[in-house]
Amino acid sequence: MTNDEQLTLLGDLKVIGEYDDPELIVSKLQHMNDPDFSGTPAVKEKGVEDILNIFNSVQNQPWVHTTHQFGYIAPRQPGSTKPQLIQHPSAIIADPTLKNNRLNIRLDRLRIHKYPGGGIHDVLVTFAARNQVANSEESVSFSQTYRVREGQSSGVAGYPVFIGLNVGLQGIAFECSTVNVKNEADRAVLSALESSPFQTGLELLTIAQPAIAPFTTLTLGLVKVLAQRHENVPVQKFYLGLDFEDAAMGIRLAEGNYIAVQVPSDTTIDWKKWIYKPDLGTIVHKADSSPLEYNYLVFRVSCYRE
Repeated sequence: MTNDEQLTLLGDLKVIGEYDDPELIVSKLQHMNDPDFSGTPAVKEKGVEDILNIFNSVQNQPWVHTTHQFGYIAPRQPGSTKPQLIQHPSAIIADPTLKNNRLNIRLDRLRIHKYPGGGIHDVLVTFAARNQVANSEESVSFSQTYRVREGQSSGVAGYPVFIGLNVGLQGIAFECSTVNVKNEADRAVLSALESSPFQTGLELLTIAQPAIAPFTTLTLGLVKVLAQRHENVPVQKFYLGLDFEDAAMGIRLAEGNYIAVQVPSDTTIDWKKWIYKPDLGTIVHKADSSPLEYNYLVFRVSCYRE
């Protein structure tokens, strides 16, 4: 993907890990009644050593990382319960039959290891992409809210996001963000996203749709307004370009599941040590079947069939 093709729909959404001011982070956490920071005095009232301790405590939180590490799980053989390997998506072979084709994008897993605020989280997940139609592109986005208890996964698998997304010759690209919503009034707003029109994903055509632009503007505007409330905070954000090239560091496009894990660095996870167990429906360590203790989501790419 060239720079001109990159998405910028969520580029100005600032996640908590991008905050420069420790006092702002602590203030945000206190507004959210985070159990780890609710009794912390204002940063300006503390000495240098205490400020450093607070800063170090923040830096050790799993929600502070701005890096995401990506993995890929190939489609399984029908009826098989054998553990499946996980690879970095730069190591797979792209599927050229997906060029100029249509895809379905579904959310298969949302795992909240730890988010600001503790307890049960209302998480607003937003996907953005470019739908390539009739020699042009239209920006599309879709948001949905999920309630997840800390340390668990949401009760979602196969949730439709984009249905019939058009792919060009160069591939597709996604942006994704999560916003942890704690404001009670905003939770009422989120209930609108749980109504039936939002339950089937965003259905796309092979021609431009006049209603798409205002819908995208509305949903992105909602996300950005909610993100600025004192009790709410954006936690994860990533951009993923999927193409058909053979460049060593490129991310290939193929049918299967893509994993996005919030981690301290690009080398945190060695995927050779992890597997997906179909009989458990989860990602575990090969050695002891321990779970992947990070915040992550998994989305599925599959061919659209009428």
